[in-house]
Amino acid sequence: MDKITLEQLSELFEGVAQIFTEKKDELCDMDAKMGDGDLGLTMHKGYGALPQLIRDNAEAGDVGKTLMKAGMKMASLVPSTMGTLMSSGVMEGGKALKGKEEIGPAELAAYLTAFAAGIQKRGKCALGDRTILDAVDAAAKKATEAVEAGAADLDTVINAAVAGADEGVEATKNMTPKFGKAAVFAAKAIGTPDQGAVAGRYMVMGLRNYICG
Repeated sequence: MDKITLEQLSELFEGVAQIFTEKKDELCDMDAKMGDGDLGLTMHKGYGALPQLIRDNAEAGDVGKTLMKAGMKMASLVPSTMGTLMSSGVMEGGKALKGKEEIGPAELAAYLTAFAAGIQKRGKCALGDRTILDAVDAAAKKATEAVEAGAADLDTVINAAVAGADEGVEATKNMTPKFGKAAVFAAKAIGTPDQGAVAGRYMVMGLRNYICG
């Protein structure tokens, strides 16, 4: 696959919705040990609604503006911390693609890069803080490297992004949490991956499920 059109945009995020339907209980179980236990529900609800929000807010010839509008609507549906971070990522990613008629390899890398930036800005977190940022930033960097190396198809870029997200999740095993309830359980966090980073990896994997079919 070399591009995703506006008409395919909702289908792209159907792939993400599906993976969070499958992983909902797993993420809730992980989160129950270190947080509020609702991570899977948040991701399932937010990304489950996003495909329809994209269809309802489609802007002709503009995938970026469509994502910005859909992300804003998504934010009101999942007002929790993680819901806010994810919808902020979608909105920032959309902002980076404003005016684009379709998503090609370079646009996909730009979306992931802006998605990570949106999370960092909204969450006021940094790399190494053991958050979702550690996974999505690593994914964005690998995607960008693939584009810079001459990748001409979306499959190559998204596979590189998933590999980066895998590395980011693995790295969180040796990080100490600094935010939320997870910080209270910092001692038992070592050796286990951050649940937010795992959710970020699943988000990237969901995109791959559609792109690579």
